[in-house]
Amino acid sequence: MILDLSMLHLGKIICAIFFSSLFTYGTTSDQDQNSLKELFKSKFKIGVALNKNQIRQKKQEENELIKKEFSSLTAENIMKWEEIHPKKDKYNFKISDLLVKLSEENNQDLIGHTLVWHNQIPDWVTRKGDGSLVSDNTLYRNIFDHISSVAGRYSGKIKGWDVVNEAILDDGSYRENDFYKISADEYIFKSFEIAHKIDPNAELYYNDFSMYKPEKCDAAIRIANKILERGLRIDGIGLQAHWGLDYPSIDEIETSILKIHEAGFRVHFTELDIDVLPNLWEIEGADLSDNFKSNDQLNPYKSSLPDSISDLLSNRYSEIFELFDKHNDKIDRVTFWGLSDGHSWKNDWPAKGRTNYPLLFDRENNPKKAYKDIMMLFNEK
Repeated sequence: MILDLSMLHLGKIICAIFFSSLFTYGTTSDQDQNSLKELFKSKFKIGVALNKNQIRQKKQEENELIKKEFSSLTAENIMKWEEIHPKKDKYNFKISDLLVKLSEENNQDLIGHTLVWHNQIPDWVTRKGDGSLVSDNTLYRNIFDHISSVAGRYSGKIKGWDVVNEAILDDGSYRENDFYKISADEYIFKSFEIAHKIDPNAELYYNDFSMYKPEKCDAAIRIANKILERGLRIDGIGLQAHWGLDYPSIDEIETSILKIHEAGFRVHFTELDIDVLPNLWEIEGADLSDNFKSNDQLNPYKSSLPDSISDLLSNRYSEIFELFDKHNDKIDRVTFWGLSDGHSWKNDWPAKGRTNYPLLFDRENNPKKAYKDIMMLFNEK
């Protein structure tokens, strides 16, 4: 039999295109099964934090990405106190209403972030006009009014609330913010009590960064146990997961997962991103009070990420998700803190104006090597 070499060559090309398409990000119904939320559907939710424009659905490619890849949504900023309740008698619900609508249209869980936090909060909550601290009763009334108005508006529509955010320091001691100065740790328990009363079906979480540090993880568990001892509800503990290429170690992350699980609480990774830029200050975590000036040494990848660093990022994400998969029975959710590199807070923290690459999608919303390697790794399992 005589082979038609031109037809054979064409056949090879068609086969190559076909197999290549299996790992190409697309929008057909078959490819829709090959998404993060489908890949981990039987294990844990995959979430994303959205900014205002993404909630307003300004860009079609972002809308499609949000719907395709994620099973849970979190408000990055618009539900924080200064945004949604800037004045005692003023609430801004317009954008948060849109977020609720978006989650319902996409059939995605919605996480409320956050009810009580010492940052991004108006002065009137904890301070009088002369700058002195308000009384504990005034503080509790302010907290009640805030939670009853915000959580009450969305009662039955929110999967869970980050009730209290970042109340402890890395050494396990309480953060002496205004809430603590006024009431010691009582504000924590009041907040959980009110949140459950206002939205009885919502899950309630305590959320913090650097939870791989033993003292901090132990302190969060102590707080959660105290909440239960008072007969109040708490469902899980959130680990923010603002990590780097070489910290924390996988063993440190695993230890925190096991501790929280053994204490009887569900694990949520709530704000995942991986910083690829130089960290000369050796900062770990997400304390907004840390702020430094940028320079060329601190911002080495202005135009693009070198392949060598991209490989490190990919390997880091793969090992992290292998750990998550190992303990998927203990983990309810993994949320990325931002949709794509261009919208990440890491471009401006801890030094403003840098070009960072901490997420799975690039500045054009295309999947990065880290995304593709995760998909390939778990599709092979």
